[in-house]
Amino acid sequence: MKIPFLNFGATHHPMKNEMMNAFEKVYDSNWFVLGEQVSAFESNYAAFNQVKHAVAVSNGLDALHIALKTLNIGPGDEVIVPSNTFIATVLAVSYVGASPIFVEPNIQTYNIDPSKIEAVITSKTKAIMPVHLYGQACEMDAIMQIAEKYNLTVIEDNAQAQGATYNNKITGSFGHINGTSFYPGKNLGALGDAGGITTNEPTLFEKAKVLSNYGTRVKYVNDEIGFNMRMDECQAAFLNVKLNYLPTWIAQRQEIANWYNHHLSNINELILPNVAENATHTYHLYVVRTEKRDALMNYLSEHEIGTLIHYPIPPHLQKAYSNLGLSKGDLPIAEEIADTCLSLPIWPGMQEEHVVHIANTIKQFFQV
Repeated sequence: MKIPFLNFGATHHPMKNEMMNAFEKVYDSNWFVLGEQVSAFESNYAAFNQVKHAVAVSNGLDALHIALKTLNIGPGDEVIVPSNTFIATVLAVSYVGASPIFVEPNIQTYNIDPSKIEAVITSKTKAIMPVHLYGQACEMDAIMQIAEKYNLTVIEDNAQAQGATYNNKITGSFGHINGTSFYPGKNLGALGDAGGITTNEPTLFEKAKVLSNYGTRVKYVNDEIGFNMRMDECQAAFLNVKLNYLPTWIAQRQEIANWYNHHLSNINELILPNVAENATHTYHLYVVRTEKRDALMNYLSEHEIGTLIHYPIPPHLQKAYSNLGLSKGDLPIAEEIADTCLSLPIWPGMQEEHVVHIANTIKQFFQV
């Protein structure tokens, strides 16, 4: 049985007519930038994310970049980020001229460990940027308490966890201003690059909106040095359709993860996902860990089962960040995760027979 790592067919095929109708509506309107579809999506996504405001932008990295600019974070400032994350989190900090300060994750959940944050706070620290990695909500209550104690702002990187919750509050609604991604492979994915910003603070919303559109409030009148970081009408139209399906897709991902947990439970050499108390997981990725990761990945590939590594090189060991002076061994938990993690196929439309086949193949590898 051939099982790809990701398969859009099961989600895209049933809604094809709706998506084509959405495209036709944009096409026939002859309005392709900052029109009614973008306005509608901003309202719809804000409602889904239980916040007052949302800004539709060009991609997730731009969302984080604008969020930092909106908070006036720049050269000389420090932003606390997890050592275990996709590089975009760190790039956004670099874009504004600030310095990323890495904090190790909890080895059980892979998210930033709140108990390690206070140790790195200095007079230069301006913000904490937690990442809800793989789809699991960070322990946000503790993070927000630390931020309040030290008068810091919080910017959630919610690119992988739309719809996840901590203590029944949805991710992307805790921070002062937050960024998310609608890259096609995300749980809520556009048909190209797209991203979004969420906030409950009107002044931050207004500034983020202005910064994303050349720094203008009135056309040809530039109040800020802004950017061209707008979501286009087509992507907004597609996302307006897909947003209606997101709760169902999340439920399907959670069911698939439960199947994996059941069928892989008796493999001692395989570490399965662990969900923190009071957190929910939307399983953008189903990540396992093993010391035999590379051999297992190759074995699954030989049996036509797709996998990926998220992420093989931690940010502090990337050549782009050699200027930070960090070496292998400096952030051992992030490095251990990078060396042992493997993402198994998970996508809405997968059936339990797919999971059983993958699990049986893994058991064959481990000779269980």
